[in-house]
Amino acid sequence: MSFCKIGPNFPKWLKTQRSLKVLLMSMSGILDKAPSWFWNWASNVDTIDLSGNNIEGDDLKSNHLKGQLPHLSANVEMLNIANNSFFGSISTFLCHEVNRRNILEVLDASNNLLSGKLSHCWMYWQSLVYLNLGSNNLSGRIPYLMVSLVGLKALHLHNNSISGDIPSSLQKCSNLTLIDIGENHFPMTIPLWIGKMPSLQILRRSSGFKGHIPLQICQLSYLRVLDLANNSLSSSIPKCLNLIRAMAMLPDYAYGVNLEYFNDVSLYYVSLMLVPKGNVLEYEGNLRFVKTIDLSSNNLSGSIPIEISFLSKLHFLNLSQNHLTGNIPEIYRLQSFDALSYAGNPNLCGAPLSNNCTKERKSNGDNSLGKAEDESETSWFYIGLGVGLALGFWGICGALFFKRTWRHAYFRFVYDMKDQAYVTTVLKVNWICKKFKKLTFW
Repeated sequence: MSFCKIGPNFPKWLKTQRSLKVLLMSMSGILDKAPSWFWNWASNVDTIDLSGNNIEGDDLKSNHLKGQLPHLSANVEMLNIANNSFFGSISTFLCHEVNRRNILEVLDASNNLLSGKLSHCWMYWQSLVYLNLGSNNLSGRIPYLMVSLVGLKALHLHNNSISGDIPSSLQKCSNLTLIDIGENHFPMTIPLWIGKMPSLQILRRSSGFKGHIPLQICQLSYLRVLDLANNSLSSSIPKCLNLIRAMAMLPDYAYGVNLEYFNDVSLYYVSLMLVPKGNVLEYEGNLRFVKTIDLSSNNLSGSIPIEISFLSKLHFLNLSQNHLTGNIPEIYRLQSFDALSYAGNPNLCGAPLSNNCTKERKSNGDNSLGKAEDESETSWFYIGLGVGLALGFWGICGALFFKRTWRHAYFRFVYDMKDQAYVTTVLKVNWICKKFKKLTFW
């Protein structure tokens, strides 16, 4: 019944459906409060999808909700309550009945008003494959005990107020295919252990990553979406990005990991916010066909590595608003992207930008030529001076050394000049003394 006009009132006839196991009622125009009987009735339903409605829950005492998320039975496999107005703590939902095995595989509570810290009761939800708590008011740190979610493939925590460090225990969730922690606050470097997550296909932005992009990123052979925009990353773009094979091969060569979630009756698609060419788009569906690199709005410097051109299946590239320099490699693959992909780098030139590297090189070449000529003239002056001094010195000294008669004549001349200077000096001194005595006498 998805996309059917059922609302605005909550359908009361559901109460009579005793044998219903699957309820798909997304985007059905419900603008009402869930009645008190609904959540008790829902405890016997295996799959519930109420996304895209505006179901409120401000006073539901009879089902223990009290304005918060419902308490589910252990038999529910899929719960989608996205895009509603549920509020309260996620812990109330997850820690309601401990020490029981739950088989919930999909939990989508995104775009609600949930608050508080992330729960520590994840060990009771080890069947989770898809977890989306994005666009709420969650705070605190990512708990260490999320390592219990050994089967988790997709983790959405975007657009919350989560902070602190990303726990290294998360690397033990080796099945993780998607990590979306954007619009939070993680003032840390990108962890080096990220390269030890073999199944990772999508790594989406944060707010606060600093330092350089680690080379371990290049070990993620399955990576399809690398989105590290709006951080404080510095240094240069790694040249090893061409090792990300998933961006260089056809979709069929997908290593077998698909982001679609299958169960007996439905196909659950993953959605993702992409920002190609400066436009915010929401891609929903099979992400096998999306391959993008977004490193915009950082402090990256240096030149654009030519190795990026080897990623022949790359659909989107955004390197704007950085400090990149030099010319865009003259390869069609890199020059085929829109100019917005490179905008905001004043010292970057070449197609598709309007900055012409040829003119810059010519101008710089003229200046360099004039400077080189000046430096050349100065260099030749000192070279000539040095050669002249050397020739003069060795010309005189060599002649005196090899010609004995010249040597004797030279030293005789020196002695004669010394004697003459001595006699002249003595006579001058005597003359001055006599003049001084006469002046004194008078």
